[in-house]
Amino acid sequence: MSLNPTILWLLAGAILCLLEFSVPTAFIEFVMGLSAFMVAGISLFLPAVNLQVMLWMILSVTFVILSQRLIPRRSVSSIEDALEGETITEILPGQTGRVLCDGISWRARCEGCDRPLAAHQRVIVVGREGNTLIVMPEQLLNS
Repeated sequence: MSLNPTILWLLAGAILCLLEFSVPTAFIEFVMGLSAFMVAGISLFLPAVNLQVMLWMILSVTFVILSQRLIPRRSVSSIEDALEGETITEILPGQTGRVLCDGISWRARCEGCDRPLAAHQRVIVVGREGNTLIVMPEQLLNS
């Protein structure tokens, strides 16, 4: 039993959109899911699956780029403006881990920490290097 490509695109779109709720990725999975929904509609008129996949990739990349331009970027100008976050995983000294900040999972590193940061610990974002946030434990900055 083979499934209709339209049904497969609808399933892929639904799964990608639902994944955004459980694994926040700055709307990347969501826009990829929307692209899959669009290809599902187009697949009714375009039966070639290889062209559907190419169209999905083009739409996904385009929508990801457009969505990233629409999301406002916040810069930290002082400690009072700093973002708060929570560690998702343990962050060992000199290593990277995961931090949830503004509903998005980020790679993070604690600079100047000689002890590991436990999972579910409150942190303050003090900088950013590419896609990696530089964090400090909340209690260290408040002392």
